[in-house]
Amino acid sequence: MSDYLLVLYFSRDGATAEMARLVARGAEEGGLEARLRTVPPVSADCEATGPAVPEAGAPYATMDDLANCAALALGSPTRFGNMAAPLKYFFDNSSGLWMKGALSGKPAGVFTSTGSMHGGQETTLLSMMLPLLHHGMLISGLPYSEPDLAQTRDGGTPYGPSHVAGIDGKLPLTQVEKNLCQALGRRLAHLAKALKGKL
Repeated sequence: MSDYLLVLYFSRDGATAEMARLVARGAEEGGLEARLRTVPPVSADCEATGPAVPEAGAPYATMDDLANCAALALGSPTRFGNMAAPLKYFFDNSSGLWMKGALSGKPAGVFTSTGSMHGGQETTLLSMMLPLLHHGMLISGLPYSEPDLAQTRDGGTPYGPSHVAGIDGKLPLTQVEKNLCQALGRRLAHLAKALKGKL
């Protein structure tokens, strides 16, 4: 097992990507290297192809990135209260890791961005936990000992950080939302370090 937090995300308009960078910053504040990775979009056209390397942003994730991480932070915009199809597709192809128990016992957390306050933040976060639970990962949310969680009027849930991006996806992250993203990264780093060699 390598000593890094895999921050795996899909982002269409940039909000989830910004959250991913903040989670990564929090992990590094917590003393753990962060590795940012994304996934390519999926297409209904079976002949559609894209470049093997994204033109901008984080590299595409591989199963090796996932298998060898010490912890995972998974981020997605909401799609009708569920995770985006590209992330679901990526995990649909992870049965080889499931059969080996490669992720079992590793800490994981989730984060999301929605167009509106009640746009499915909590259901999206919960849906993202399902494949992680099947892989035997140890799910961590955000405790109310994080003072920003108890006072947020923006995004932020005990299930994981969230952001209200607005219908056009252009609203910037508030300071509270940024703080909670970094808190998740720090928490996962501390958990990974505490669990190292104990499972």
